[in-house]
Amino acid sequence: MRDSVLISPSILSADLANLGRDLKMIDNADLIHIDVMDGHFTQNLTFGSGVVAAAKRSCDVPLDVHMMVTNPDETIDWYIDAGADYITVHYEASVHLHRTIKHIQERGCKAGVVLNPATPVCVLESIIEELDMVLVMSVNPGFGGQSYIESTYAKLRQLRGLCEAHGVSPLIEVDGGVSSKNIKQVVRAGADVLVAGSAVFGADDPRAEVDLLRELGNRGLAVNA
Repeated sequence: MRDSVLISPSILSADLANLGRDLKMIDNADLIHIDVMDGHFTQNLTFGSGVVAAAKRSCDVPLDVHMMVTNPDETIDWYIDAGADYITVHYEASVHLHRTIKHIQERGCKAGVVLNPATPVCVLESIIEELDMVLVMSVNPGFGGQSYIESTYAKLRQLRGLCEAHGVSPLIEVDGGVSSKNIKQVVRAGADVLVAGSAVFGADDPRAEVDLLRELGNRGLAVNA
């Protein structure tokens, strides 16, 4: 078990007209989560590689780029070139997943796989040993501000068990509906990276909220110790 949970605020909830300012407000975060949506894999359309490049210029926090796109193999390199530190691709969108993961790693990025709420953990059986990160969606992807899906707790426990069975320890990230109200339970179930959008950028003091979420998450780690 890691010494501390990692907090990855999502800029989906930031003020994009003042992105540099908002990133400076959360420079105590461990990662910056950037949701890339193409309007096909999800109904929403969000950030191109230019936003990743702007974020890279604006802060020193590693960039955690979540590719919600139907053609990840055609677009990944744009985001790596723009400065991504982590790239996660959806299992549901990746035809040649092993090839995609190895390509990301060969380009010098950490690579991960994302599971939608209806996708079972067992699909990772043959790839788990290659991964730097697994991102578990605790909402259906496409929009911020959704409520946490309660069945995610069981899924996280299953994923942690799979990792232990294979003797590996990729980062386990959770995205969607994470807040101060449930973060300890999410960590207890097996997560060690928490994405939070509206919970951080909707707070009166985003920097203090990042610290609070990390503190509460670490209390969940202490219970697991």
